[in-house]
Amino acid sequence: MRFDVLTLFPEMIENIAAQSIIGRAQNSGVIEVHAHNIRDYSLDKHRKVDDTPCGGGKGMLMAVPPIDACHEAVKALAPEMKTRTVYMSPCGQVLTQKKAIELSSYDRLIILCGHYEGVDRRAIDLLCDEEISIGDYVLTGGELPACVLIDCVSRMINGVLSDGECFEKESFMNGLLEYPQYTRPIEYKGMAVPDVLLSGDHKKIEKWRKEQSLEVTKKNRPDLI
Repeated sequence: MRFDVLTLFPEMIENIAAQSIIGRAQNSGVIEVHAHNIRDYSLDKHRKVDDTPCGGGKGMLMAVPPIDACHEAVKALAPEMKTRTVYMSPCGQVLTQKKAIELSSYDRLIILCGHYEGVDRRAIDLLCDEEISIGDYVLTGGELPACVLIDCVSRMINGVLSDGECFEKESFMNGLLEYPQYTRPIEYKGMAVPDVLLSGDHKKIEKWRKEQSLEVTKKNRPDLI
């Protein structure tokens, strides 16, 4: 799968995407992450990409022309791919595991990152298929949310993780939160690993995990029940 991020700060995307599992997935060719600097498509001699909001207000707003030119150029890099363009925005639909699964069915995601006070609405209406939020709060830009989206979607691409079970039994995949997990040492500061996990009885372990998953969900996210 290919990810193309349209941003004013490509280094942020490149640095994060080069680490850990996502970095290894890129090195093995399972996914591609490309960051494109919107400033490169500005016709202004100072590479200006923003202006004051019409009607007044604080801050600066990213203008349509350089965003449109960047998107057009990036889309032409792989026109044969099944592509969806998303804008990372607190006004968008909140990212869920279900949405991540849906997005993983595409060959490519083009992700637009706003900054400052955001982008001219026409850029969203002209270029984007949907808006996605990572939560009910506001950040200084869309770069960190874009990296969250890339990480979340990539984990479900075949070959990124060692085994599909690595994500199939995680929180939200079955509508519940994940059960508690433990490793050695068996006892630490008076806290011991539950006996059932040391029993070797896989049926009992599976039953315990389902019960614990339900309890954790009831306690932390009763809205999911």
